[in-house]
Amino acid sequence: MVPIEQACPSSRASFQSGEPRKYDPTFKGPIHNRGCTDIICCILFILALLGYFAVGILAWSQGDPRKVIYPTDSRGQFCGQAGTPLENKPNLFYFNIMKCASPLVLLEFQCPTPQICVEKCPDRFLTLLNAFKTADLKYYKSYCKEGVDLSTLVSSNALLHLTFPSPPPPRFLSVSRRCFPAFSKKNGVLVVGNQTTFDDGQGKIRNAKDLLEGAGNGSPWNATIVREARQLAMKIFEDYTHSWYWILIGLVIAMVISLIFIILLRFLAGIMVWVMIILVILVIGYGIFHCYMEYASLKGTPGANVTLQELGLQADFSVYLQIQQTWLAFMIILCIVEVIIILLLIFLRKRILIAIALIKEASRAIGYVMSSLFYPLLTFILLALVIAYWAVTAIFLSTSNEPVYKVFNDTACEYSRNTCKPETFNTSAAKLACPDAKCLFAFYGGESPYHKYLIAFQFYNVFLFFWCANFVTALGQVTLAGAFASYYWASKKPDDMPAFPIFSSLGRALRYHTGSMAFGSLILAIVQVIRVLLEYVDYKLKGAQNRFAKFLLCCLKCCFWCLEKFIKFLNRNAYIMIAIYGKNFCTSARDAFFLLMRNIIRVAVLDKVTDFLLFLGKLLIVAAVGILSFFFFSGKMKGIESTTPALNYYWVPIVTVIIGSYLIAHGFFSVYAMCVDTLFLCFLEDLERNDGSAERPYMMPENLLKVLEKKNAKTAE
Repeated sequence: MVPIEQACPSSRASFQSGEPRKYDPTFKGPIHNRGCTDIICCILFILALLGYFAVGILAWSQGDPRKVIYPTDSRGQFCGQAGTPLENKPNLFYFNIMKCASPLVLLEFQCPTPQICVEKCPDRFLTLLNAFKTADLKYYKSYCKEGVDLSTLVSSNALLHLTFPSPPPPRFLSVSRRCFPAFSKKNGVLVVGNQTTFDDGQGKIRNAKDLLEGAGNGSPWNATIVREARQLAMKIFEDYTHSWYWILIGLVIAMVISLIFIILLRFLAGIMVWVMIILVILVIGYGIFHCYMEYASLKGTPGANVTLQELGLQADFSVYLQIQQTWLAFMIILCIVEVIIILLLIFLRKRILIAIALIKEASRAIGYVMSSLFYPLLTFILLALVIAYWAVTAIFLSTSNEPVYKVFNDTACEYSRNTCKPETFNTSAAKLACPDAKCLFAFYGGESPYHKYLIAFQFYNVFLFFWCANFVTALGQVTLAGAFASYYWASKKPDDMPAFPIFSSLGRALRYHTGSMAFGSLILAIVQVIRVLLEYVDYKLKGAQNRFAKFLLCCLKCCFWCLEKFIKFLNRNAYIMIAIYGKNFCTSARDAFFLLMRNIIRVAVLDKVTDFLLFLGKLLIVAAVGILSFFFFSGKMKGIESTTPALNYYWVPIVTVIIGSYLIAHGFFSVYAMCVDTLFLCFLEDLERNDGSAERPYMMPENLLKVLEKKNAKTAE
């Protein structure tokens, strides 16, 4: 057995980081007689929440989510909305979609062409003159504005042209409830139907590329991309409908395995850790073997030697599993992971014994505080509420603009692009000056003070989302830290512990330290918002050619990512100190930082080794459930092939189960991680406060004393 001084020598001589804790005979764990901390930040947080609720109420009173659900015609009416005259007309039709290719569209965010709601997209090429000749006038009229006299239009030669090619079958597709030409490629050439060119009804020969440009700008989305994405989304949704109950069964299996693992860890911590290490190595080893067998089986198969670069991006991910390079890449990745894990275990073998002792003690602590295993459910519920409130408020804010109408005219007009009102447009000066002008819906906006500050409200919504989410996380950390600290410092367990450690700690956190938790969450939220702004700037500058700007932005993103990780680490340890001593955030953060700096080597080789072992536990659970789901959903599980659901992409439920399993395992192991961190800080304080004498005995349990080769004087006697 290696003494702690040899395995993790104290760095007190190297780091003069504050004074070590002194012995205090009155200290018996988390202090109960404490006062409120960071009151100013508490008041600020409450005021911010009240403002957040006010913004939400204002957004709900002004917003209209129907603008997201339904497309809007030229009069600002919703296509397909239930209970309206347009209920049976769910699709939006553009009179002349090629006008959407105008550069002005990028400024106006709306096509300068009439748009109407129709029952279904057109399925034939037709102009007004052709409609009279072929007796399709009724069909043509269904794509005209209400109240139009077609005979007058013919006599005046003022045609409303529908610009789509000929002949049947259907040439239009409904994409996001908008009618776009159905593009395809024939011999590498873009066509609509079987035509590359067509007469637009105005005597001009148009190319299919003109339609593609108009379709791309006529909507916030490119029609072709959206169509492919929609097809992929529909197939994925269909797979979920066929496999959702099997996914739930997989998640239940992951929860049962996690619970069994935690229970076994409670009673057989040492054995389970070594079993866990061995199983992780074996599971990854099997993965390497399986990848090699798949790679060997594809040798000589036609098309299997295609490279990933040549294959490109495919919607059907199962195609990638039919080429050798995919399995070779998987095998190399798993080999690297296997080598890294084995090397870490070899170099950290001495520290693992001490880490196992900490895990054993964490298991005992959780055994005395079993309710801690269910606390992540409360955190999950609170985070779900925060996310739901943010999402709903964001939707209502983004849809709280008013419809803005502008003057559109094909010829020169001094009133062109000016704001107008449809109700009075026919008698306005713009109509008299420009008889051919139209007052069309342009976009959603507004001139009121509310609309002017709408961007500020959206920013406030995002900022409060990060602040509230971080506060919920901080509340969980302070609560669990207080409960586990009461276990460590109790002389007689469980007699000296509170009857309900979790509830006692939660009550102290909310009553005394709301301000401190809000303070730490505020600092982290500011950094996270800055990271979001940097990502937004990076997105806007994607087309920029300034390499120095890109390099500077990349450096800033990296620095703030590191800063966020450091603040999270510091906050976590500061919350543990708050839970124990009841001091304000800054003092607790300073004490935690100096305590860690005085024991920097112990932090590196004990705390992080323990985190690594717990990560292996999560990895083992996810790997076990992932392998099981792979064999089941791919139909390779012999004996039950008939029960496997028919799927378009069997990777959809597999990925879902893997992600869900990790979240479930992380929820259980996060309690263990918080318990280990709390006990570790208490352990460091114990080493500074006490020396094992009769007057100053160590508070750590006997098994930890043995591993560290320390003893109390009373025990020696």
